[in-house]
Amino acid sequence: MTGLPKSSLLAQIESIALAAGQIILEVRQAGASVEHKGDGSPVTEADRRAEEWIARELQRLDSSIPIVGEEAASAGEFSGATEKTFFLVDPLDGTKEFIRGKSDFTVNICLVEHGRPCMGVVVAPARGELYSGDGSVSYKCDLFSDGTIRQRSRISTATPSDALSAVASASHENTETKEFLERIAVGKKLSVGSSLKFCLVATGEADIYPRFGTTMQWDTAAGDAVLRGAGGCTLTCDGQELEYGATSNEMQALRNPHFVSFGGSADALRALLRVSALQDLQLAAP
Repeated sequence: MTGLPKSSLLAQIESIALAAGQIILEVRQAGASVEHKGDGSPVTEADRRAEEWIARELQRLDSSIPIVGEEAASAGEFSGATEKTFFLVDPLDGTKEFIRGKSDFTVNICLVEHGRPCMGVVVAPARGELYSGDGSVSYKCDLFSDGTIRQRSRISTATPSDALSAVASASHENTETKEFLERIAVGKKLSVGSSLKFCLVATGEADIYPRFGTTMQWDTAAGDAVLRGAGGCTLTCDGQELEYGATSNEMQALRNPHFVSFGGSADALRALLRVSALQDLQLAAP
């Protein structure tokens, strides 16, 4: 890993992500044409230009750290995920929201070490927001219109109460998610796109974020790093910490299992997962 101090490295990754956000806004203002990749997902010039910028600047920052970006990976370039240390990049998370003219899209950059998202930056350029974390502390920054930082505040998760508030995907909510939220007695539900769901849990605006659908590691790593630095956790449905990286050079290896992110402790989340599993058994009993 680069020899830069944590604070300096985080600041440089923030700067790269902020500039990528401005590139995306420029493309949107000019009018972005939409294409579709082999899996049917949309891609625009904004995705490509932002990833090219991020990859070039991360290489300048430390050329020894491999970069796994969504667009490059879609073209078959993702071998860096088998390394112990690598960058995960989603240059435009929430492309559907971007295409629809919504504001819930983000730039995601995460440094992964030994399977853990140890440093992450999430920029929501259309909302004028930046979230970042270095594993021990996380921040929310309000931005000026030119993408520079106006104000920085330290953030932390709230202590979840009995009446949990949940955040769910604006585009991908499914039956499994609805049933899970019903079983754990969620009192309030928010809906937002992209990696901002992790950020709402990190700031204490929501307590829990379940995701029982297909996600890739670049979708989640940066937001997960922000959440963990703010005092939260992300576990798979069997109670294990969500890990990053791949053991083989196959795209399938970069898919996440179903997971739940939480503003409280891992033990408290495991208890919720056990409650949900017990209810599943009761529903299945003859």
